[in-house]
Amino acid sequence: MTIETNDEVPSLNFRMGLEDLERENELLRGSLAHFKAELEKFKQPPLLVAEIKKLINDKAIVKLSNNHSFLVNISSHLLNKVEVGDAVLTEQKTLTILDKLEKIKHHHTDSFVVIEKPALSWDDIGGLEAEKEEIKEIIELPLKNPELFKKVGIIPPKGILLHGPPGCGKTILAKAVANSTNTTFIEVVGSELVQKFIGEGAKLVKELFELAKENAPSIIFIDEVDALATERMDVGTSGEREVQRTFMQLLAEIDGFKPLGDVKIIAATNRLDILDTALLRPGRLDRLVEIGLPDKKTRKAVFKIYTKTMNLKNINFDKIVDLTNNFSGAEIRAVCTESGYFAIRDNRVEIKQRDFLDAIKKVNQSEKENTDYLNMFG
Repeated sequence: MTIETNDEVPSLNFRMGLEDLERENELLRGSLAHFKAELEKFKQPPLLVAEIKKLINDKAIVKLSNNHSFLVNISSHLLNKVEVGDAVLTEQKTLTILDKLEKIKHHHTDSFVVIEKPALSWDDIGGLEAEKEEIKEIIELPLKNPELFKKVGIIPPKGILLHGPPGCGKTILAKAVANSTNTTFIEVVGSELVQKFIGEGAKLVKELFELAKENAPSIIFIDEVDALATERMDVGTSGEREVQRTFMQLLAEIDGFKPLGDVKIIAATNRLDILDTALLRPGRLDRLVEIGLPDKKTRKAVFKIYTKTMNLKNINFDKIVDLTNNFSGAEIRAVCTESGYFAIRDNRVEIKQRDFLDAIKKVNQSEKENTDYLNMFG
């Protein structure tokens, strides 16, 4: 009996194994090439980022992030391809310009500046009719109809200062005028512009106004401007001197743009008494508008606005308004919110009169505790 053998099977298995090894070897060679390339990157020295300030033939004056300027060479392949203001990469030792970066608009103010197109309208603000009209005349009219001022031959104010107790509507008035003029609303708190390093605060103020020009027409709203613009003293700590330098930059920026331009300034403060008079002189923020505590008629209008979407049942607003004497707009809003919570705690979807009365007591108590705390430590 003869047994036949098939020699092709081992041969086929051998070829398949060889192909698998070759594929694996190819993958290993690719990985090795990748790691070699990565290793070369680690060996390369980092490049510096600079800004071109001036071009002189085949050289350029560049400014580094530490504010030092140097006259450097431009790589031959970049000649006539770079311009003043371009961001470039330079070699560390000689600072020769090696490459050009894409223009990226980045501001140090981005982390704390709020830029928006407000949806708040004049109808969303209860009362304050006289204050609304004055803001419309000072901010809205010059932005919407600058030709009118040219025909009459007068120069409108560059900005306005809103002052009064907190929570009375200074911010919402600024947002409403931004909405009515379809401008970009740029909001910043004055304390955010105060920096501890020399020159940083002034730089932020300059960038803030550059940001406004880039997004024009725009309104710059500086809340709590008293953190920046307190009355100057002859002597002080290094921190106080830095605040004064930042304040001087703010004054310079205000002086630097046109009254009939497409950038307006609105500042707000709770402490008019401590502001430096230089900020309020003619040609700067010389229009002062007081936003005081709402009177009875205004309080009723504010209640109507904040309760228009609420599910109410048998509410006597006249009594509620009488009980909220000396309440700010923000406190009235808190009363409306708290009244809704009292209804929710009682498993109701309708808000009743007693919910508002309980809410008024709660807000009053909270305000008293805050006042006692401030008196204790203030």
